Amino acid sequence: MKQLSIISFVMAFTLSAHADVALHGLFTDHMVLQRDMSASVYGRADAGEKVSVSFAGQNKATTADKDGSWLVKLDAMKACADPAAMAVAGKNKLTLEDIVVGDIWVCSGQSNMGFAMGAYGSPYVGEHFELPLVRQFHVSSPPSMSPVSSVKGNTHGGKSGKWLVCSPKTGKFFCAVGVYFARKVHLETGIAIGIIKGAWGGTRIEPWVTPEGWASIPEMPPVGKLPATYKINPYPSTPHCLYNSWIHPLTCFAIKGALWYQGESNGNEGISYFHKQRALIGGWRRAWNQGEFPFYFVQLAAFQRPTDDPKGGNGWAMCRMAQLKSLSIANTGMAVAIDLDDVENPDNIHPWDKKSVGERLALWALAKDYPSTTLRTGGKAADLVYSGPLYRGMKVEGGAIRISFDSVGSGLLIASRKGGFEPLGKDPQGKLQRFAIAGKDKKWFWANAVIDAKTVVVSSPDVPKPVAVRYAFSMNPEGSNLYNEEGLPASPFCTDDWMMK
Repeated sequence: MKQLSIISFVMAFTLSAHADVALHGLFTDHMVLQRDMSASVYGRADAGEKVSVSFAGQNKATTADKDGSWLVKLDAMKACADPAAMAVAGKNKLTLEDIVVGDIWVCSGQSNMGFAMGAYGSPYVGEHFELPLVRQFHVSSPPSMSPVSSVKGNTHGGKSGKWLVCSPKTGKFFCAVGVYFARKVHLETGIAIGIIKGAWGGTRIEPWVTPEGWASIPEMPPVGKLPATYKINPYPSTPHCLYNSWIHPLTCFAIKGALWYQGESNGNEGISYFHKQRALIGGWRRAWNQGEFPFYFVQLAAFQRPTDDPKGGNGWAMCRMAQLKSLSIANTGMAVAIDLDDVENPDNIHPWDKKSVGERLALWALAKDYPSTTLRTGGKAADLVYSGPLYRGMKVEGGAIRISFDSVGSGLLIASRKGGFEPLGKDPQGKLQRFAIAGKDKKWFWANAVIDAKTVVVSSPDVPKPVAVRYAFSMNPEGSNLYNEEGLPASPFCTDDWMMK
């Protein structure tokens, strides 16, 4: 089945009947090949043409099939930062220069993932990185109603789309979240990191889902019964249309994992977004056929003006609950971002602090995917605290509820700031904010919340018999200040499912 998939994948290139040997669009100078697994090299040639590929001491040969498709598989290679050339020969010869072997991460979603270092007057445009072992390929293709195999790269003013090496000259074109992720992982591990940026602003999750992934989740509605709004312009919303043209062309290319930052355009949803993430992640994993590769995503940041209703549930609050629930999907991770909103302009849907987002995603990757790495600061990556506190459970104790957490790290603390670029500080005299409590009558009141060792005890004189607690459960939970000692914020949570039902 995989061989048939590969053949059907490469046969869609459009060339003349008698053509020179050609490579798929992902193969250019400066590219990164995935380490520790067989890496496919593929393209087009004349039917029956013999094609050879030479790279890093390996020599592989094949014959183009009757449709002109060819593919060779390089043996698994260790990470290598020494640039090498790849020679491809048929009736003609091609040479690609400056290829390294490392890890490939696909960066996808909507505009907060697409946000480039030089975009929208970003304050990061002045950070000129010289990172020769961090490279990016930026996918840029029109939507398609059927899977396509060719891929186009964003030219960034050049003659053709290709891999870019991160430098002071090119850094402004890099995905901000992706490059901060890549920088941290690379500097900690020494491994070359390639990011493939495939993100489209304003898009819903549906166009990124594979047909197979959609069909595999019983809770997903039949595509034919979706409302007409799923076909609106200028943002493509039709199911599968961006998977078909932006992600499907990548699926024969070996990768390490995926990073996902999306949800704003699905922000009014609750449990349905969880099912859509199940469809997305499962579908991509089936398409790549690399098992349950890591899939790390960003929980939605705070947005718009805060409200003072302890019940909460407005705006993106329930979508964040669906994202939290998505951690139940195997080999996933979530970077909390509710503290990274634009404090001076809460109506900015593109918070500037992509550095913290990228580095929080990198903590998940370092701990989970590079566990044996010795960190620059000492210790093993496996011992990193990679998440802020995550709700684990509750216990009613008289007129109070005790909340327990995973990812407590060295302990819980009350933070002295929220948002902006100032360093995190402790506030020993402060009070925990944005905790609400309710009884069986489902009437919510702001609560007194106190850290007790590695738990939080929540109570209110207005609720003598409490049954449920909510934390930071609003569109903009301004003032939410529960962190762990490692400086990572707690995720919003609800102990009840009253609204999610």
